[in-house]
Amino acid sequence: MTETTPAGTVNRLRPRRSCLAVPGSNPRFLEKAQGLAADQVFLDLEDACAPLAKPDARHTIVKFLNEGDWTGKTRVVRVNDWTTHWTYRDVVTVVEGAGPNLDCIMLPKVQDASQIVALDLLLTQIEKTMGFEVGRIGIEAQIENARGLNNVNEIAQASPRIETIIFGPADFMASINMKSLVVGEQPPGYPADAYHYILMKILMAARANDLQAIDGPYLQIKNVDGFRAVAGRAAALGFDGKWVLHPGQVEAANEVFSPSQEDYDHAELILDAYEWCTSEAGGKKGSAMLGDEMIDEASRKMALVIAGKGRAAGMRRTSKFEAPEA
Repeated sequence: MTETTPAGTVNRLRPRRSCLAVPGSNPRFLEKAQGLAADQVFLDLEDACAPLAKPDARHTIVKFLNEGDWTGKTRVVRVNDWTTHWTYRDVVTVVEGAGPNLDCIMLPKVQDASQIVALDLLLTQIEKTMGFEVGRIGIEAQIENARGLNNVNEIAQASPRIETIIFGPADFMASINMKSLVVGEQPPGYPADAYHYILMKILMAARANDLQAIDGPYLQIKNVDGFRAVAGRAAALGFDGKWVLHPGQVEAANEVFSPSQEDYDHAELILDAYEWCTSEAGGKKGSAMLGDEMIDEASRKMALVIAGKGRAAGMRRTSKFEAPEA
């Protein structure tokens, strides 16, 4: 399940177009989630799990991680945040019990870098004690209040385990007294995008540290058009994916955070054309024409992003580059 580079280090840029939340205390949902087309599934011990159900849910999650078929999915467990008394036991039970079948731990309500460092240290101790590969399990950091947002750059740099920075809109809206009860929707009476600054700050911290940026949930689960609109805004900014709370949102997320076939084909053509024009056969030029479009190194970098997203989504190109005649 876990990809590694030729040097043996973990490739932390996994596909995360759709990140499905599943209550860790619900075996029926845990069973069903295995058959859905989500890129990532996170088994939740926090908000989706009642306090009295948390101890048993830890063991349920271990069972499903070890015995379930999660082929093609990134396997994540969201533990409780460090201000609670559940966190250390969440991590110890889950990682000791199912570490080899776990890709990441998601830490909610991260407020400063020290909380990431503490989780990193605990994971390292467990891995060494259990004989697991040290450093393989990643961390996903969820930003859910103003303090966390103010410290997001330091949080993003706190550990080499970090893979994603996630926006948690519900708690964030409450923490800043936003005048809205519809999570993910714009507050009434505000003429612009109330989330733009928050999303861009998270995105900049992620990109500056080669991490992924994930948008949080949209709670009106039957309003797929509303989900598409909100997801589309995050995708337009450059986010890599979004949480999904219902099977009906999975397909929409995968579509929104994948390039169109036309854009994917065009990106692959740009890469082929640039490779050719910089080669001996192409005259070792720094730029070339692709139809009516001039392409250069900057074009190649932009095309790499789109082509990478398409390849990760399993897309197949429908056009072929033909080198111009000499």
